[in-house]
Amino acid sequence: MPRKVLEDTCIACGACAGECPVEAITVEDHANIDADTCIDCGACQGVCPVDAIIEE
Repeated sequence: MPRKVLEDTCIACGACAGECPVEAITVEDHANIDADTCIDCGACQGVCPVDAIIEE
């Protein structure tokens, strides 16, 4: 199952988007993970400086 972004915690730094190997993340006011593209590798979760990405 794809990771989930805690919108209230996310600081929209873009670190997760830069780490995603399949470009499943876009960043505006907060990060958004495209569930259809995400391969659930966890790379984004490992680089988030505020722990805003969790497993659902």
